[in-house]
Amino acid sequence: MFFYYPFFDWTYIILLPALIFAFFAQIRVKSAFEAGNRIKTSHGITGAKAARKILDDNGLYDISIERVGGHLTDHFDPKEGVIRLSESVYDSTSAAAVGVAAHEAGHAVQYATDYFPIRLRAAIIPITRFGSALAMPLFLIGILLSYVYFQAPSQIAEILMVSGIALYSFSTLFQLITLPVEFNASRRALAILEDWGTLTEGEQRAAKSVLSAAALTYVAALATSLLSLLRLVLIFSGRRGRD
Repeated sequence: MFFYYPFFDWTYIILLPALIFAFFAQIRVKSAFEAGNRIKTSHGITGAKAARKILDDNGLYDISIERVGGHLTDHFDPKEGVIRLSESVYDSTSAAAVGVAAHEAGHAVQYATDYFPIRLRAAIIPITRFGSALAMPLFLIGILLSYVYFQAPSQIAEILMVSGIALYSFSTLFQLITLPVEFNASRRALAILEDWGTLTEGEQRAAKSVLSAAALTYVAALATSLLSLLRLVLIFSGRRGRD
């Protein structure tokens, strides 16, 4: 009977709004990118060239740009000092591709200017990975022990559950710090593109639409993490209430 509670309890309902929001965000990103992908830049600038110009304009000549497989797998790797652009962005001359590439270049500029939130996010990555790997196993072991033992061993179960909650909270903190990092990178990208004057007003709108849609996915990730954390707290509180 105790296997039922951890895996099929009513608290899963708490996650439903965030999951719906995340699904909507993914659809919004796909539709915005497809729409922006149909709008070609009047100057024929590609995603790779846009990222290169932003890097050079900020003196980041040592940052390289590489092509990677996949769709919207674009990212900046600060350890390797490289911006990796997906096949749908690297050679594309669409407004959507330029916007995405400029966003990734914005991350490189953040590191170069010691933007505090991105440095903070990088600093907590190790403990976030550690917490993500152990949080749920510790919490589930604690639940199982709480159904098997009582009194003294039950205290061990509580310690495991609280430890799991504490470790999971670092993932939530990571998602929280990610928001200003991503929003700022998009603002930098759009400001640079506007200063260039190489994109028309319609192209600017298309690029902004893609970046705004992408921002929703980070909001959805934070909402999911927050509600997941709340769910763990409620399960723990309910377990203590039965003791």
